[in-house]
Amino acid sequence: MTFTDIERIYLRRQPLGRLASLNPDGAPQNHPVTYWLNGDTGTIDIGGPWLGSTQKFRNVSADPRVSFVVDDMAAPEESVGPDGQTGRGLEIRGRAEVFVAERPLMDGFTHEVIRIHPRRVVAWNLDGPGTNARDVTRERVG
Repeated sequence: MTFTDIERIYLRRQPLGRLASLNPDGAPQNHPVTYWLNGDTGTIDIGGPWLGSTQKFRNVSADPRVSFVVDDMAAPEESVGPDGQTGRGLEIRGRAEVFVAERPLMDGFTHEVIRIHPRRVVAWNLDGPGTNARDVTRERVG
């Protein structure tokens, strides 16, 4: 199982995330992106207009190590963390692949996709106060 039920619900409710990739000299580069939780593959899929011509696409093509963050602030009256904290979110570390899909992820996007295969998930203040970090294990078929 890649994500818990609470993490899946959270990811489906959030419209934006930030993809960190490594540029050619090894420095991190952060990119705001629209994403989809792919329930069939247990991955995060990222698309965009002209995605294949972007630096993030070139970065991931050259070095697949990525980190992806989705976070937000709960309503002030909805304390979700220790000492009244309202910040919550997920960091997904993993390996990305690039490919050309049969259809764009949405109107206005090109066919290129960045797909993140999670290896580690760090959640904070989602299923209770504090941080919950774990390595992702995938069930193997066959």
